Amino acid sequence: MSRRLREELKMTKPFASLEEEVYLEIRRTSEVVARWAVETLKPSRLTPSQFNVLRILRGARPASMSSREISERMVTHDSDLTRLLDRLEGSGWISKSRDERDRRVVNVRITNAGLKVVEEASSAVRARLQSTLGPLGPRKLGTLADLLERVRQAGG
Repeated sequence: MSRRLREELKMTKPFASLEEEVYLEIRRTSEVVARWAVETLKPSRLTPSQFNVLRILRGARPASMSSREISERMVTHDSDLTRLLDRLEGSGWISKSRDERDRRVVNVRITNAGLKVVEEASSAVRARLQSTLGPLGPRKLGTLADLLERVRQAGG
């Protein structure tokens, strides 16, 4: 199979190494997948980071989670989680409260409205992923998932 990345990047010289080519393939693919997420989430008025937080809280419900726990579980790091949580609270999708034992800790819980919006967005994301990645088939998808995991593990 012919790879087209050099053409996409308008490169006139070959890659210095296969490792460099794979690195750029991963980065380029990551950007494409990120655009899928933004486009798919747009009707729900969620950003990918907001969607991530709501999915985390949906998994924890009915319990609440501290903002520190949420941050540790996020797929991509968000440097301003406080502002992100404030926006989610302003939309009525989460509620925040101070921990009774340690007032410095903010506990966060998904609301029914948040649960509804994350369920709708999750359905849209699943449909998008099935239509774009599904044609690869279970065997190739499994291989891809295994290889990407190995790359992450090798990077420490």
